[in-house]
Amino acid sequence: MKASFRSRLKHGETLLGTLVTLSSPEVAEILAEAGFDWLFIDMEHSPLDVREAQAILQAVGERCACVLRVPLNDEIWIKKALDIGATGIIIPQVNSRQEAERAVRFCKYPPQGSRGVGVARAQGYGARLQDYLDSANDDVAVIVQAEHIDGVSRIQEIVSVAGVDAVLVGPYDLSASMGKIGNVTDAEVQAAIARVKGECTSTHVPIGIFAATAEAAKPFMHEGYSLIAVVIDTLFLVEAANQLVRQLRE
Repeated sequence: MKASFRSRLKHGETLLGTLVTLSSPEVAEILAEAGFDWLFIDMEHSPLDVREAQAILQAVGERCACVLRVPLNDEIWIKKALDIGATGIIIPQVNSRQEAERAVRFCKYPPQGSRGVGVARAQGYGARLQDYLDSANDDVAVIVQAEHIDGVSRIQEIVSVAGVDAVLVGPYDLSASMGKIGNVTDAEVQAAIARVKGECTSTHVPIGIFAATAEAAKPFMHEGYSLIAVVIDTLFLVEAANQLVRQLRE
């Protein structure tokens, strides 16, 4: 049997993904065919709604894992994202133990949490309801984001929360919270990221990060990062279009 995304993550595999922000299922299908381990379906910074996200999951199918970032640490958003069949959930701006516990609680069925039981795509529209209920708490990945200096200062208590499967660093928001917006290579920003990395390493919690280019991502692949999100779907189009125009005008 193929290992689940959560199992691969917890075993420290290097899992390469990219961000999906466009509402086109075809774009997501193309990216899945490219061989990524997972797709980062972003419902926080994109106009994607739940129905559009479900269409993306349906198009991708079993090609790779689809992990949804919800707009906020909210029970309804998390419930809907899981019910459409998300492999995992990314929760932004988790800055305390209480917020991490809240995220886990919303992602887990009782007795580990308080997720409501409904019939939707994740359960085969009812055809596999009991099988899903029996396995979801073991299969769904709960990923919290460290993207604010407040979260960095409390990272030890955040990673101690049972049910947190990984921490995903958001370097750009982190830099903004430190008064260095966009300057992700600043020494103090890098020190904050290193603090998160060190705490995750010492507690055996997988760590991930976003990288804007392949070149920026490569070092993370050799530094023990498990969950690496590289580039955004729109940037693939931007870069390819700009390159073509440059080549034609030379």
